[in-house]
Amino acid sequence: MTAVIVRFRWILAVTLASLILPVANASAHELRPAYLEIGDVGSARYELVWKVPVRQGRPLAVEPQFPLDCEIGSHQVRDLESAALIVRFSLSCEVELSGRPIRFEGLDGTLTDVLVRASFGSSTQALRATPRSPVVVLARAPQSTGAGWTYFWLGVEHILLGYDHLLFVLALLFLISGIRRLVETITAFTLAHSVTLGATALGWVSLPSAPVEAIIALSIVFLAREGVIRALADDDHAPRLSERKPWLVAMAFGLLHGFGFAGALQEIGLPDGAVLTALFAFNLGVEAGQLLFVLIASLTLALFTKFATRRLVEVPVTYGIGAVASVWLIERLPL
Repeated sequence: MTAVIVRFRWILAVTLASLILPVANASAHELRPAYLEIGDVGSARYELVWKVPVRQGRPLAVEPQFPLDCEIGSHQVRDLESAALIVRFSLSCEVELSGRPIRFEGLDGTLTDVLVRASFGSSTQALRATPRSPVVVLARAPQSTGAGWTYFWLGVEHILLGYDHLLFVLALLFLISGIRRLVETITAFTLAHSVTLGATALGWVSLPSAPVEAIIALSIVFLAREGVIRALADDDHAPRLSERKPWLVAMAFGLLHGFGFAGALQEIGLPDGAVLTALFAFNLGVEAGQLLFVLIASLTLALFTKFATRRLVEVPVTYGIGAVASVWLIERLPL
């Protein structure tokens, strides 16, 4: 009977690790939204940038459909990158686009949203199309509240689909025991990445994205290593700095993760007239998604530890996290 229980526990542990490892094949923020930028050049003429994510070397089959009186210019500039197809083109309409619908054909068959950023004169508005609602209507007088909700949900999606940030938080949880220390650590991580997110989005500081992404992967490797050491240590071992003050580790690396969050926000841009609203809403969305993940991860960990010791759960999972982050680190190094 004992042998059966031991075997079941090891099967459980291996299963947990196998759920982590496939993430190595996915890049961070793999499901970024598509993006349509509309710039008004006068007389119902527009310059547009259409950016659609690439999956397995092919762009998603999603295209913007404009009113029938609008004609796309013959000259288009297409740039296929590893992560997205970018198309620049002009659009001429008989009637201005303000107050008129734009439909995204094929969006209802995907899991990707589309963020629309339109500039008409001195006003800028941000809208969001989803698979359930693939049509947006450009407002004649955009309000900050619309931009706020758009950027809030964008922040939620960004963190929940940002596998590197989630694995960092998951690795951090294995270093923490007690609700108070958990609250302190998550709060420190939140404050730190909020500072660099805001400063970068407002243009006060800037760092190249490539080294930032590499260091983020390195931070996950570091936490996974600390987690394995803690899990395998004796009960009377001297606590390491990451165990004594996990909030300090979270704050230090949180500053770097803030640059990662800002990278996605910079690609989208902030709407004129609602910069602070959009920035606050995006950051609030990131925190909402992060808290949701912490809650789910904590409940899942508590559930699995009912069938196996915490050590038996921690070791394979932290090894899996470290393996995934090591793959990312190698991929992101500028070799």
